[in-house]
Amino acid sequence: APDTPVIDQAYSKLSNSITVEWRAVPGATNYMLTAQDGDSFVETIVKNSPGTVTGLKPATLYRITVRSISSGGKSQPSPFRKVKTVLAAPILSVHSPSCDSIAVSWKAMHTAAGFSVSLMRSDGLGRMLKQNTTNTSLIFTNLDPGTLYTIKAYAWNANGMPGDDFTYNQRTSPNTPVDVKVAFNSGALRAVVSWMPTEGALTYSVTVSSGLLELRCNTSSASCMVPSLQCGSQYYVSVTAYNDAGSSEPTDAVSLKTIPCAPVNISIEEDEPGHLLVSWSSVSLGHYYVVFVKSDDGLEVHCNTSYTQCHFQSDCGFTYFISVFAYNKAGQSPSGDIFNYTTAPCCPSDFRAAFVSSDTVRVTWAPVRGADLYETRAAGGSGEVLCRDTATACTLSALQCSTPYNITVYSCSEARGSNTSCAPQYVATAPCSPEIKNISKEGLSVISVQWQPNNEEATYVVTARGEAGLWHCTSTRNSCTLKDLPCGSAFSVSAIARSAAGQSLPSYSIPLETAPCCPNDLILTEVTQSLTNISWSVGRGAQTYITTLESAKGQAKCHTLQTYCLLGCITCGTNYTVSLRAISETGLTSSCTYQGYSSSACCPSGVKLYRLSNNGIRVFWRASDETINYNADLHGSKGNFSCTPSSGLSHCDITKIPCGDVYTVVVAPVTDKGPKLTFCPKKIYS
Repeated sequence: APDTPVIDQAYSKLSNSITVEWRAVPGATNYMLTAQDGDSFVETIVKNSPGTVTGLKPATLYRITVRSISSGGKSQPSPFRKVKTVLAAPILSVHSPSCDSIAVSWKAMHTAAGFSVSLMRSDGLGRMLKQNTTNTSLIFTNLDPGTLYTIKAYAWNANGMPGDDFTYNQRTSPNTPVDVKVAFNSGALRAVVSWMPTEGALTYSVTVSSGLLELRCNTSSASCMVPSLQCGSQYYVSVTAYNDAGSSEPTDAVSLKTIPCAPVNISIEEDEPGHLLVSWSSVSLGHYYVVFVKSDDGLEVHCNTSYTQCHFQSDCGFTYFISVFAYNKAGQSPSGDIFNYTTAPCCPSDFRAAFVSSDTVRVTWAPVRGADLYETRAAGGSGEVLCRDTATACTLSALQCSTPYNITVYSCSEARGSNTSCAPQYVATAPCSPEIKNISKEGLSVISVQWQPNNEEATYVVTARGEAGLWHCTSTRNSCTLKDLPCGSAFSVSAIARSAAGQSLPSYSIPLETAPCCPNDLILTEVTQSLTNISWSVGRGAQTYITTLESAKGQAKCHTLQTYCLLGCITCGTNYTVSLRAISETGLTSSCTYQGYSSSACCPSGVKLYRLSNNGIRVFWRASDETINYNADLHGSKGNFSCTPSSGLSHCDITKIPCGDVYTVVVAPVTDKGPKLTFCPKKIYS
């Protein structure tokens, strides 16, 4: 068997185990650790040092021995060591009695000389608090509300040896919520209570109490809606925060006064004609009252008072709808009963007169309660017009134009007869129609219209209507001027009279025609030396045209239905004035002038050709004017050639002409712009 091992040291760090250290024995493959307590013992096989015996009892003295083991057997036990296991951890009971404190307690332990308890925020913030005590309870104060703390506790023996520790997580109860606000919804009779969220709070409870009545609302958010409140009541609102540690202190009660209830015992009486008295009973929490009186025509008035009665002005023939509301800072009371009160019939109101024509007026009015018949009288002019009907309208015809009338509508009933106190309404008929006397032209697009004035304080409007549009002029006298009328247009001219009473019928229409328009575009094109073609755009309203070219040497004229004309006997090299007259179907004429026209320079005369050599010719001519420059052109099947002499010369040479061809030679004046003249005489050269 192997040698007996020798224990170096043995100690206990946990209450259920002892750790042993020894020197290794040669040849030993295992070691047996034995912890003996009286007649009981615990054995453990380990490979090497150190080794730990577990499953022991706390605060118990054990005899520890070690035996070495090999294939040859077991050694004798080593000399024993006495070791006592440490104390077990205290079992804690923890709670948070307030939002800033945690109370810790435990059961007394045999052989424990004292206890150590430490506390620290679980998130690692802040400092650790530690207390040593021989008691079995203690309290940590000045803690953060609603915060999770980690608590660690252990006991030590008389030798100061610490035992097992016990760890416990405990949250402080939440702080009392702050900034409690109550928003009251007067229409739905409910309140929304809100507050600032409290650190560590999981839920909140809102208590709304009024006498023996108590309403609660639980929520995890920072607001809560309390429904089904009663009108005319005062509630006290408080909020309590909760978490797994407990509850906070409730907040100071916030007073909530609901809206007052609807007033009752409402009475309405007409204490004198034209005055209504509305009274009612006072209601709880009503600071002031508002009475709304709405008539059947939609008009509404109200009265604000802190008393229990209100006076209103009333009109006859109306039905009034009356409602009373009580108010306080919370809002308006619910709607109570709506009462109606009808006053006695009276003269028709809302009198309106509308002209159907200049001699016919339609009168309407608002109906009167209790009236069976209406009588309408129009007095003025040469007599009186009468109308009786059960309807609330009457048409008075055959009235004189531009005449004031007194129109009175009386309400009648079988019981009371005719109400003769109704006041008349003054109505003036529309103006009489004017009569156009004369239309004259004052300019190219200016027309003067004259009429016979037959109304007082009337404004006359003259309208020219045609396909080109509408033109107006206005005057308070007997004439006005229509300006900027378009040319070449036909119009129908009429006049009306206007006044505050209305508008007359239009006068008879007078036809009007404006002079035709001048063509916008006019083009002159030379056809030959003495023949020129003139073309132009269509002039609106024109049927025929007369075009004239005139100079000091003579005149050329053409009258045509077309928009073009050929004018002969034109002198070359002459400046002409160009004019055109556009004539309408009825003979109206517009004279049009355009930019002057210059005919081209005259073609040369006496053109002669001389051969210079086998491949060249000289062209001679006689110029019509020494200031005119000419150009000679030679055209053949083998090519085209040209020459231009120096200023003042009347000949030029063309060389290097292919032989054996027939050429056409033309000498023409040189133009500043436009194409070359092609109508000058031609010479044949072979």
